[in-house]
Amino acid sequence: MRDIRIAAVQFEHRNGDKAYNLQRIRELAQQAVDQGAEIVSFHECCIPAYTFVQSFSKEELLALAEPVPSGPSTQELMSISREVGVPILAGLFEEDQGDVYNTYVCVDGDELVARYRKLHAFVNSHLSSGSEYAVFDLRGCRCGILICYDNNLIENVRMTAMLGAEIIFMPHVTCCLPSVMPGRGLVDPKLWENRERDPVRLRQEFQGPKGKGWLMRWLPARSYDNGVYAIFTNPVGMDDQEVKPGLSMILDPFGEIIAECTNLGDDIAIALCTEEKLSQASGRRYIRARRPDLYGKLVEPPAEPPVTQPGWELKPSS
Repeated sequence: MRDIRIAAVQFEHRNGDKAYNLQRIRELAQQAVDQGAEIVSFHECCIPAYTFVQSFSKEELLALAEPVPSGPSTQELMSISREVGVPILAGLFEEDQGDVYNTYVCVDGDELVARYRKLHAFVNSHLSSGSEYAVFDLRGCRCGILICYDNNLIENVRMTAMLGAEIIFMPHVTCCLPSVMPGRGLVDPKLWENRERDPVRLRQEFQGPKGKGWLMRWLPARSYDNGVYAIFTNPVGMDDQEVKPGLSMILDPFGEIIAECTNLGDDIAIALCTEEKLSQASGRRYIRARRPDLYGKLVEPPAEPPVTQPGWELKPSS
């Protein structure tokens, strides 16, 4: 790869308001480029928003979803990319032959560079799961995509790295969720509403076990163990009835945070990603040191059906 500056951007989306969300993507992408970014990435399903579809029927999901790349949102994303002059990565619900996918796209001007469908779809039982990894060339770098829960399964990150990814974009809608883990759980929306008068209490919630404390249990390990740059994006503010903490960040192949969003609101983190860290990373040695002859158990089917992300209870769909 070459030296490249990448932006991880967070913003408070609006449920189902694609026009507003795309306008924020346009404005924040331009701000990121003005600050030197050469690639700009946004969070999971940032174009339509995400959590509010939990109780949608299949028909309601289809009405929200669009084809890729011919749909209006992907076309608008291409227009934004042309305007700002850099690749843009963003998420939406994609319709294809009657199925709906949680999809993340990378566009560079008029070109659809990559389309990735979440491998472990949940939040709504009518969403279909993807079945392919996405590794692609982008501005002199080899990149991959894994959406939210896909990153919690360590095999997905290892596979993406083994397919050649040097940089993995990890768009999320996460943290501050119901959970049985100690200290985890929801954040009171009143703290978000009162963030300007009392920022300390909200920041404590975001930085504690409900937010960053949980991320730090696993996110640095994904970059360190595989010797890749991890570009983590996440919304901030109200996501349907829940508060999300943002915390968008970029981690290097040593698992170190090299840029992060700290504002209690829309924010941009930009980091210089360099080749020399890849060659020095322990994770690259770990991949070369594997003993595949010992790993047969890894590819056996699970004894029980796959589970959704802990803490997410699917609401019945009509």
